[in-house]
Amino acid sequence: MQQDTEKITIRVPRRHLQALDFLVHVDDFPSRSEAIRAAVRDLIYARLDLVADRMKKFEQAEQSIAAVKELEEKYMRK
Repeated sequence: MQQDTEKITIRVPRRHLQALDFLVHVDDFPSRSEAIRAAVRDLIYARLDLVADRMKKFEQAEQSIAAVKELEEKYMRK
């Protein structure tokens, strides 16, 4: 085990644990811990990509709003 790991306790539905044990049984993973580590890693990478995409879209929306306000100020002055 890596020295920079920490032990945590989680509760999962029994059906998920049975599916996890099946994956270990058919040698898809060497252990429950390895399967859970892979799942956590994959979740983090997927969520980081999703959050980064959302942030880019938010920044683009802010830029669009700023551009519209600029145009309103320029052309809608009294």
